[in-house]
Amino acid sequence: MLHLEDAVSHPAYADSVGPSAPDAVHLRRAGTSVVVDLAGGEPVIAHWGEDLGDASHETIVSLATASRLQRVSGGLDETARLGVVATAAAGWLGTPMLEGHRDGEAVSALLTLTGIQATSDALQLHFVDPETEISARHELRVTASGLVRARTTVRNDGAGVYTVQALHTALPLPWDSTELLDTTGRHLRERSAQRHELTFGTHVRESRRGRPGADATLLLAAGVPGFGFERGRVHGIHLAWSGNSRVFAERTSTGESFLGAGELYLPGEIRLGQGEEISSPELLGSWGDGLDELSARFHAEWRARPQHPTRPRPITLNTWEAVYFDHRLPKLIALADAAAEVGVERYVLDDGWFRHRRDDTAGLGDWYVDDTVWPDGLHPIADHVVAKGMEFGLWFEPEMVNPDSDLARAHPEWILRGRVGLPASARQQQVLNLAHPDAYDYIRTVIDDILDEYPISYIKWDHNRDLVDAAAGPGGAGQVHAQTLAVYRLIDELKAAHPGLEIESCASGGARVDLGILDRTDRIWTSDCLDPVERLENQRHTALVVPPEMMGMHLTTPHVHSTGRTVSLSMSGAVALFGHFGIEWDVTTLSEADAAEVAEWVALAKRVRPLVATGRIVNSDVADPGLDVRGIVAADAASAFFTITQSQTLISSPTGRVRLPGLEDDRTYRVRVVTPGGIVSAPAQSPLEWAHHDTVLTGRQLAVVGLRPPVQNPQQSTVIEIATA
Repeated sequence: MLHLEDAVSHPAYADSVGPSAPDAVHLRRAGTSVVVDLAGGEPVIAHWGEDLGDASHETIVSLATASRLQRVSGGLDETARLGVVATAAAGWLGTPMLEGHRDGEAVSALLTLTGIQATSDALQLHFVDPETEISARHELRVTASGLVRARTTVRNDGAGVYTVQALHTALPLPWDSTELLDTTGRHLRERSAQRHELTFGTHVRESRRGRPGADATLLLAAGVPGFGFERGRVHGIHLAWSGNSRVFAERTSTGESFLGAGELYLPGEIRLGQGEEISSPELLGSWGDGLDELSARFHAEWRARPQHPTRPRPITLNTWEAVYFDHRLPKLIALADAAAEVGVERYVLDDGWFRHRRDDTAGLGDWYVDDTVWPDGLHPIADHVVAKGMEFGLWFEPEMVNPDSDLARAHPEWILRGRVGLPASARQQQVLNLAHPDAYDYIRTVIDDILDEYPISYIKWDHNRDLVDAAAGPGGAGQVHAQTLAVYRLIDELKAAHPGLEIESCASGGARVDLGILDRTDRIWTSDCLDPVERLENQRHTALVVPPEMMGMHLTTPHVHSTGRTVSLSMSGAVALFGHFGIEWDVTTLSEADAAEVAEWVALAKRVRPLVATGRIVNSDVADPGLDVRGIVAADAASAFFTITQSQTLISSPTGRVRLPGLEDDRTYRVRVVTPGGIVSAPAQSPLEWAHHDTVLTGRQLAVVGLRPPVQNPQQSTVIEIATA
């Protein structure tokens, strides 16, 4: 998180206002510059993006001056720009950064700059409004990855309650950034991209689901028309928050264009007593010449955290699609044996192990091992898994409760609701109010007890429904904000109490994917849909923000449960290579030949996982929508691997050359096919010559000219390994 309080203040800027205050500040780091215009009383970000070099203070002041508006007919006499805490009282007519009131009065906030602290890469601005009796602090930092992190804090300094209605943070866009990219979707198809023009007005994406939701946009990006993954200047923002949110792009008739975001508060949810404050979630902003450069900043930022998982990501088998609720010890032991044979390193027992849980209609909240199914507890399966040299993981859904459970019958007051009747149900379940101290203590205790009793190194933490009418009881206040903070606290406390415990954020698959939850968990379940055809787009756009090693990607059954499509093992394996590799399959049913091929894919995943965890994702902008070319290049560009995937038939056969970008231009590389089982030759009439030749090419040749991909049927993939010759 952002900690500007510890920054060393620049002597020329420290706590200075008035005549001694700087006219402008230039923050600069890792190829990113931010210029803040401090003249005129209301700080305005005049530039965010490309590095402006070691510019003199005189030129920075001139740049800020050159960005100021003229007064025009029909406008205000004193033109208002997008200040960092812009309000209507300041003359700002766009989306305000702050709105609030005192019981419907004192609605006009006008914040005056009172203090400045700055370093070469961080800025803290202090404001006060004596009439409304509030103060604010805006924090802005350029990090070692070139990412911008920003947040605003508002404090109630007056007697009585101040209600914060909205608190946003925004970053400006170049005026020629007129094409938007965001994502939408649904369960089983999260993060599908959509593009459209950024026209005058506001494009708003809101989540009122108590979590980001399957339809949420992980990134809101704006760039020059036609920007791609390889090139085209683009800026994007992400809100690191796991509750309700608002993300927006706005273009005004006064020449302002910007991206903004904030938590979406329920009515009256944020009521500050005297001396209390609220901080917006962090807004993270990145830019690049192409989306790959933009995403690389997010990945570098997250990998630099001290808590980031750095040991090799264990090959994981999850039992859900193998057995569902049918928990029989002989079957689960056989599954563990077969998993160990193909090289699995972590075995996760999914839903169905706890009391009353024979299907999804009952038992949530009763977190005790069901002794009718497990008379000896989970020890037989857990001990067997560990004896096989694998880690043991367990599924929980701590935030939820079935009305048909001992917990709900004993404590109906612990269920989130705004009325006497329960909210609309989803998956036959309701939501526990973890902001209720007794409910929190119960959940914390029962999970602690399970973790103490068994050798559990991993929790699959699920969240299978949206929050609806989420209040603290009949007639009570909105509770999404408090619920989100309680979930954060619960995860933090469990991990502190159980060192080495890893947690996966799963939410109906990929419905809670954000850097708020991923600051305290170790991976996400990217989607409940394991169909590799569907996963291509999902994983590509999830990786715009999330490092690949934190994205769960599993081999699927040939007949995919979620889509009914039959897929090849080569495509399933190739698509799963680009993340935390695993298996979602009853591997006891494999033939000897299929088991050997799965073991080959597992071995390949183990070979490339150091590269997945440290390398840079590259996506080739291809001309044919039926082809997908992506890779991961080592940080030192000494090696890489790429996949060439064909999702549908192509008009040309064989097709034209594809480029493999991202390598060092003048370095020579050896290029070879490493697909387990080799190239599928059935569609072709002759061998692919370069694949049977000692092929040596420069990085420039691969990026500019490329090579012929193999002729493939739809739903086939080829894995190419590249190493310095």
